[in-house]
Amino acid sequence: MGRTILTIAGVVLAIWLVLTVIGALMSMLKFFFFVGFVAVLVYLAVMLVSKSSKSFKGR
Repeated sequence: MGRTILTIAGVVLAIWLVLTVIGALMSMLKFFFFVGFVAVLVYLAVMLVSKSSKSFKGR
């Protein structure tokens, strides 16, 4: 009886561990996506500012 309970507890803990790891990976991917999105926005803003400052220097 004790072996059956420990087996069930082990399976439940293994499933919990797998779900926790999957959740952590998804959270990390969302964070990296957000950082990449912010980096693209900063890059576009710098590019637009640099192009507009070049056009004003020519006048």
